Amino acid sequence: VQLQASGGGLVQPGGSLRLSCASSRSAFSRDYMGWYRQAPGKQRELIADITSGGATDYADSVKGRFTISRDNAKKTVYLRMNSLKPEDTAVYYCKIIGLLGAPWGQGTLVTVSS
Repeated sequence: VQLQASGGGLVQPGGSLRLSCASSRSAFSRDYMGWYRQAPGKQRELIADITSGGATDYADSVKGRFTISRDNAKKTVYLRMNSLKPEDTAVYYCKIIGLLGAPWGQGTLVTVSS
């Protein structure tokens, strides 16, 4: 299984970014997917997840600002991030939730700074 996150970069406070995570798994449409982030000096945390059926959930810190979605035909999960704050600065990762041995994909760095 390979997961490749992309779309990070430098953005000003209040700005937006869309992250993508492409999966190599043929069973992607059945996978429960999550976006995680790890800020400098902090533990990695789950911030958004989406079930195979499209149900979503968010950490309180991003609720109302971030939107997770998926395109099963493209085997890709997205994270739309609006109203970004400096505290959103982190490396963002996607991962299959609940799959034994699921690897961490390569993360993408998001820096929110003026």
